[in-house]
Amino acid sequence: MRRIIYIPIVHTEADMGSVSEEMKKEYLARYGKIRWLEHLRLIDRLWENISKRLLAMPLEPGKTRLYQDGLPVCGKEEDIVRELAGMGSKNHLLLKELMEKGATLMGTESPDLLIQEHRNIKEMVSEQGKSGGKGRLNAFRSISNGLLAKRDQFIAARISETLLEGETGVLFIGAMHKVDKSLPRDIRIVYLT
Repeated sequence: MRRIIYIPIVHTEADMGSVSEEMKKEYLARYGKIRWLEHLRLIDRLWENISKRLLAMPLEPGKTRLYQDGLPVCGKEEDIVRELAGMGSKNHLLLKELMEKGATLMGTESPDLLIQEHRNIKEMVSEQGKSGGKGRLNAFRSISNGLLAKRDQFIAARISETLLEGETGVLFIGAMHKVDKSLPRDIRIVYLT
């Protein structure tokens, strides 16, 4: 039997890369500094809970594969995780800890789809601050939803191709994704919520 531990996540500032500063500015302008700090504390607590619960699970070294939202299939997956862990990403610090315990990190996403998504996010963020940009913003959101579905299908196919019989996968995936709807039926899904 194959199983996947499905973990819906919220990305931290460190995870968002070059768009994080723009997104932070937008959040601060809309909600203010107090709500921003509450938001950061809430995300920290979420990651503490995820870490505690996941590390308490009996995961077999050598039979655990790690799949990460936003991590391209590129041959440099470990370098990316170590760099983001070094920047303080709770998600990537947990991935690093699991790798050190014997789990295998897997490239998870299509690089081409991630590049398209990154461009779309940058355009959406820049349009939010412009007057008259609401129509374009809605168009970008529609495109984004289509890309999300394509990404979900790619991720599900990647898991199906690489997760072997008797192995456990751990999928860290943004809360808006629906990868679980595309996974084959022979993969048992365990939700960590």
